[in-house]
Amino acid sequence: MFKPARILQAGVLSLFLAGCASTQTAMPPPQQIAASPAMQPGGTSADMSRTAESTSIQAGSSIPRAEGFRLADGRLKPDIQAYAEEVSARRGVPLQRVESLLQAAQYNATAAKLMAPSTTRIRRSWVTYKNRFVEPVRIKAGQEFWAAHRAQLDKTAKEYGVPPSIIVAIIGVETIYGRHTGNFRVLDALATLGFRYPDSSRPERSQLFRDQLADLIQLDHEGKLDALTVTGSFAGAMGLPQFMPGSLMRYAADGNRDGRIDLHGSPDDAIASVARFLRLHGWVPGLPVFAPVALPANAGTLVKGGLYPTYGWTQLEALGAREITRAQTALAGDWREHKLGVVDLIDEPRNQAEYRLGTPNFFAITHYNRSYFYAGSVADLAQVLAGKMGYGAPN
Repeated sequence: MFKPARILQAGVLSLFLAGCASTQTAMPPPQQIAASPAMQPGGTSADMSRTAESTSIQAGSSIPRAEGFRLADGRLKPDIQAYAEEVSARRGVPLQRVESLLQAAQYNATAAKLMAPSTTRIRRSWVTYKNRFVEPVRIKAGQEFWAAHRAQLDKTAKEYGVPPSIIVAIIGVETIYGRHTGNFRVLDALATLGFRYPDSSRPERSQLFRDQLADLIQLDHEGKLDALTVTGSFAGAMGLPQFMPGSLMRYAADGNRDGRIDLHGSPDDAIASVARFLRLHGWVPGLPVFAPVALPANAGTLVKGGLYPTYGWTQLEALGAREITRAQTALAGDWREHKLGVVDLIDEPRNQAEYRLGTPNFFAITHYNRSYFYAGSVADLAQVLAGKMGYGAPN
């Protein structure tokens, strides 16, 4: 989610990039989604950047060096002190609290190592990637999670228009339903990647983490989490759905209506938060994830990439796309009325590629994670789970 690429690198880093909601794109107009007590004002979307430059904290800088954040006498280093002062002024947090949290932050060498750029190019493999997530453990655990939380999933689907299968699939891909939420202290991870990012050629990335650190500090001040103890992934993603602090602040929902949002301990909150995130990033109720279409032989030349669909159906028909019979699309909704995008699922080791036609709902999932592999795996896992649970498939 930190770079425009639609594929993930192998290893642990790919597993993080394969999931976590963060903050980037503009929300739809309020009239596009029904009001709900669980909903709160939002701002931006999914790859941890911001729509407005003014929301970023300008103070502070990053150096790719394994060192802490304090001087010998315990005071914050000058650039981090300047950062603390700006966060305090911009976010309304007492300066003493900001300084206290930053003084408690510790450099985490493992987080820095895991975020370091790869020295070798990993060949993209859709088959390998998909098999990592659409597999027996997640399918079995997904059925169990769905059965245990069926009432909340049905309620959430009715409220937000996102099918239970998609919600369950995302939580499964992210953490196997809470089994692997990460044991890094989020404060340390974000401070390390914000002030000691291991790649000096990408200053925008350290900026993203400094902004997320500011969000964490604000959430702590508002009593929504304890920044000294909350844990998550090596990049700061938290809870069952792996929300970054900015997404927790802007998109998370109080699914069980108990007056607080707990993405670690409340499956109800996690379920509602995933649905709310997707709806606010373009999910259209009633549409499939993939349109039931046969693409032309030159489908690869039609791939535009990015997080937004660009083709109209009439345009694609003129280019050779064909609907796979009306009978098979009777339950697919009015996908022809929306923008569509050709999705490339490349497998370099096997010298092959699979092409599908994504609807706005496919691209909504890419705002959760930029990878086309990720969104495709979520859709395919959702389809398997829907069949197992006796529901109509979402795609």
